[in-house]
Amino acid sequence: MALDEKIYELRREKLKQIEALGQPAYPHKYEFTHTLPQVLSDYSDKTAEQLEAPRVNLRVAGRIMAIRLMGKAGFAHLQQSGQRLQIYVKKDAVGDKGFELYKLLDLGDHIGVSGYLFRTRTGELSVHVDEITFLSKDLLPLPEKWHGLTDVELRYRQRYLDLIMNPEVREVF
Repeated sequence: MALDEKIYELRREKLKQIEALGQPAYPHKYEFTHTLPQVLSDYSDKTAEQLEAPRVNLRVAGRIMAIRLMGKAGFAHLQQSGQRLQIYVKKDAVGDKGFELYKLLDLGDHIGVSGYLFRTRTGELSVHVDEITFLSKDLLPLPEKWHGLTDVELRYRQRYLDLIMNPEVREVF
């Protein structure tokens, strides 16, 4: 069995586990309050104190482009329209089922999150997640981040991958 087939089967199994948690595999719609570009343009210049004064609650959606799990918490970067926003997921905030869902997510999956904006210790604008909604599973892996799509023939045949991975190509359209 080829590596891509193994990854495909592993992700299909994760999709079944996500359905077992009570999340639909491919929900029909997700109501969000802000797009990621809106959040970044409206709040990127705000300080931590300004974000806390009247707490900014929001619902956003995007594709997972980076994900890190550290014990009972984790960070991920969501991408939408070529812009990225960090999310912070804590087991105490999302509950056991929500954190189990987070652990089943992979790069390329689409999720929706609701929560409030804050700044991390490093000063990065982030969403403190209260609820995660699964939107769709990426059954085949995205190309490697650093090497990307180096095969020109593959870039032409699988244009969608080129648009996902290379922001400069997206600017052409």
